[in-house]
Amino acid sequence: MSTPPVRPHEAREVAESFGEDPGRYDRSRPRYPDDLVRRLLDASPGPEILDVGCGTGISSRQLSAGGARVLGVDPDARMAEWARRHGTDVEVSTFEAWDPAGRVFDLVVAGQSWHWVDPAAGARKAAAVLRAGGRLAVFWNAGEPPPEVRSAFTGVYERVLPGLPFALWGRPAIEAYAAMAAKAAAGMRETAAFGTPEEWRFPWERTYTSAEWLDQVPTLGGHNRIPAPKLEALLAGMGEVVDGAGGRFTMAYTAVVATAVRTPVVS
Repeated sequence: MSTPPVRPHEAREVAESFGEDPGRYDRSRPRYPDDLVRRLLDASPGPEILDVGCGTGISSRQLSAGGARVLGVDPDARMAEWARRHGTDVEVSTFEAWDPAGRVFDLVVAGQSWHWVDPAAGARKAAAVLRAGGRLAVFWNAGEPPPEVRSAFTGVYERVLPGLPFALWGRPAIEAYAAMAAKAAAGMRETAAFGTPEEWRFPWERTYTSAEWLDQVPTLGGHNRIPAPKLEALLAGMGEVVDGAGGRFTMAYTAVVATAVRTPVVS
């Protein structure tokens, strides 16, 4: 009998491993497009926002800059401490176990983190802390390099890590993140506490130099578990790809959002 695959939110050792180098994570990870931030703020009925899996506070700071009051929740104390030092109030806990202590919010968001949350339990928890008319919005940056760069990156992974489950470039990222958004929407529907979920998409671009891209790669999920010699070989190979493309490449990102409005409680 085959072993059932581990669902992302059950892989706690990966979910809680990003804090090994919070400075690198905060420095190298992409921000979210201004259009998405404005849409979230405009769609919120008030300024009180809960940021689930806030990490170093990337999305929290962007929302705060738009005038919101943001509270973060993150299971990694190292990430939380970094976020606090850079202006975000954070409480350390998984979202499922977090105690809201009677607090309610206008908007619950999760940037690049909802796949680490049980989609059904997370949606129920969000419903419990949202005001009627408030919104749950979970989102991811799906990055697509130029086809020749993606193909070359795939070759590097296959050469350096044969047989390992790093199919990072094996299919368009938008497919993987759209599937995550669909799971999130299914969790929202299951609660019967939200209106019909919507999917929003925001295309944007970022150009990476070789150094900028290699700075980010070790922060990708699971990469901090690659043995150091293999990681060094992976980075060297990817650096050769980018150098061969002229020392830089443009990533075509799409921010993919699953969102729904909290319906009034019927007594």
